[in-house]
Parts: sequence; structure tokens; C-alpha cells
Amino acid sequence: MNVENVKSQMRKGILEYCILLIIKREAAYSNDIIRILQEARLLVVEGTLYPLLTRLKNLDLLQYQWIESLQGPPRKYYALTEKGEAALNELSAAWSEIESTINQLKDFKIT
Repeated sequence: MNVENVKSQMRKGILEYCILLIIKREAAYSNDIIRILQEARLLVVEGTLYPLLTRLKNLDLLQYQWIESLQGPPRKYYALTEKGEAALNELSAAWSEIESTINQLKDFKIT
């Protein structure tokens, strides 16, 4: 078994959920999202993040607003839409269910 490949697939599976969790707190700039994910030890590069943000926006889960920057050109800040909030709630429920299942399996004893 290639453990690194499995870990990579697991990270890909939760990345959208993690992005929505970050943006729920407050509107976020893409570089801030990458930094927060990296601080949480979920390594993501711009080439992965931008297509995901575009896809989430096209699904009407995110919206964005251009905000002037003191350090260069305006920045695109992403925020959740109502549909994004609903999707996040569904993903949070799914995550709780998965977490519960995994914890149950960790403690499983054959009788």
C-alpha cells in the first residue's frame, strides 16, 4: 500500500470542506486561505486552490468582492453565499458522521 497516495487522496477529499470552513469565519483572500491551510499542515499550492475557488463560485457556494490593497493591485476576497452556508452545514454533518464511524472502528473489538 502506498500510504502517501492514500493520504493525498484523503486531503483532496476534505479540501473543499476546509476552504468553506475558513471562509465562513470571514471573507478571505486566496493567499490567506493558503497560509491558514499550511498552518494547519494541509499543504496546498495556488495551482490547486484557484480552480477549486472558481468551481465553488460557479456552484454559487462562494461570491467574491474586489478590495483595494495597500500593497499592490486590488485583491479578490471570497465569502460564503447562503447556498455555501447550507453546503457547509451538510458537510459538517457528514464529517461528524465519518469521524464517529472512524472512532467506532478504532475501538472495535471482535467478540
